[in-house]
Amino acid sequence: MDVCETKLKGVMIITPDVFEDSRGFFKESFNKKRYNEIGIKENFVQDNQSYSYKDVLRGLHYQKQRPQGKLVSCNFGEVFDVAADINPNSPTFGNYVGVILSASNHKQLWIPPGYAHGFCVLSEQANFIYKCTELYNSNDDYGVVWNDDILNIDWPISSPLLSQKDTMLPRLNKIL
Repeated sequence: MDVCETKLKGVMIITPDVFEDSRGFFKESFNKKRYNEIGIKENFVQDNQSYSYKDVLRGLHYQKQRPQGKLVSCNFGEVFDVAADINPNSPTFGNYVGVILSASNHKQLWIPPGYAHGFCVLSEQANFIYKCTELYNSNDDYGVVWNDDILNIDWPISSPLLSQKDTMLPRLNKIL
């Protein structure tokens, strides 16, 4: 397993070992002991999956009362995934990490509790997997608009398909 630290504290890009042969491949997508050894000690309590079409953008979402840590991956297609630091007391406030996650590169992104998260679909379709450290609570669901000026995320798409909810998310300076 290859682990790459990022400029955001605790956010890691993880590439599991993949064993390929003429039949296909095998990979261990999660092993509590191994992930504990690299610093992911949180307990996962919920797995989510989303299926989306090209140019769909989901996010940027976060929780306040019970923030979710997320281990995310794409097991079909390709997405551009983002973790954004929205904590005004953080030395990396306003920064983000963006990485392409795909079925072919097998990468995962670990997003510790407290960061905003979003992704956009680059392939015709994509299946996205989330392992979460807290149960989803619709009353604790917040967000920042995808094209926020402070975050200035360099999304690889220009006209995303958004949910009604995501079109109404506030700018970061409105939630501080």
